Amino acid sequence: MWWIIGVMFCSIPILGIITTHLQSSAKIKGQFIQDQLELEKMKHKNYLLETEKMKLELERMQIEHSKDEVFKI
Repeated sequence: MWWIIGVMFCSIPILGIITTHLQSSAKIKGQFIQDQLELEKMKHKNYLLETEKMKLELERMQIEHSKDEVFKI
């Protein structure tokens, strides 16, 4: 009977360690997901900026091309 009490007494700190580990793992996983979300937002913003830049370059090229066509006539 005393060994049951001894096992229970020793298991309490072990359960505390396991619980603390699981909590810290959950916090790290949560931070990782938050960082991934921020990265995806930055990628999307970068994509929009690149698309706008390409659109402006295309418009500039079309304007230059139309100027060249006017001067050829």
